[in-house]
Amino acid sequence: MNTTIQHKRTLAALAFIAAGLGLGVPAHAAQATATAGGTVVTPIAITPTIQLAFGNFAAAVGGTITVSTSGARSVSGVVGMSGPATTAARFDITGEPGSTYTITHSGSAVLTNTGGAGETMALAKFSDLTGADGTSGEATSGTLSAGGTQSLYVGGTLTVAANQVPGVYAGNVIATVEYN
Repeated sequence: MNTTIQHKRTLAALAFIAAGLGLGVPAHAAQATATAGGTVVTPIAITPTIQLAFGNFAAAVGGTITVSTSGARSVSGVVGMSGPATTAARFDITGEPGSTYTITHSGSAVLTNTGGAGETMALAKFSDLTGADGTSGEATSGTLSAGGTQSLYVGGTLTVAANQVPGVYAGNVIATVEYN
């Protein structure tokens, strides 16, 4: 018999035996499946619902006007006058119930005379999540209620110069929220 043919037969027989013994071919196969998923949550949003208003005042000697986070006004050195009501700013925050978030405050640190020649008054802002008459500090985080809501109250102290130029002064109070 030809050695090449016999050699091929021997290799074929060895391959058959190896397959039968499980050599080179797995005897058992295992498979597992992991699930992949995610949850889309309600986006966080913030809406201004009340504006920060200091009301009317006369500034012959200069001083300060403070509007607390509840909207109560106190004056020092200036004359508070009747007119439009004073109010703290209120921002309503909505999102995923029970979620925590951070608050960043920015915006004007001054109010500028809208009809003047660039006259300004310095504004120091403060905030809380209760509207409980706060006059210092800043709320920097919060937790949305079971209904997915919370309010942020912003007050401020306005520094008025002696003989401040009369006019309507305005600036921006900006609050930004972001999920943790």
